[in-house]
Amino acid sequence: MMPEDSGKRSNLYRLSGIGFEFGSAVIGFTLVGYWIGSHYAHEQAGVLIGAGLGIVGGGYNLIRQALTETKRAANEQKAQGDRHDRES
Repeated sequence: MMPEDSGKRSNLYRLSGIGFEFGSAVIGFTLVGYWIGSHYAHEQAGVLIGAGLGIVGGGYNLIRQALTETKRAANEQKAQGDRHDRES
């Protein structure tokens, strides 16, 4: 396996982890909303509120991590460009 393949695979795992965290937040908050709603006999409202909170919280986390990854990739690309310039 070439070093570039390892870097691409690492990025793939990192990015898929971001998506997994988003889905987990939505599912987790939806289940908590269902549990709270069933306790107070308002299952539908609990599910909707929980799902909404999961989407908002998960979306915030997704955007924050995506911006961090974008900055990291830009710095990595700049470092590779600088290294390439020095070798030339």
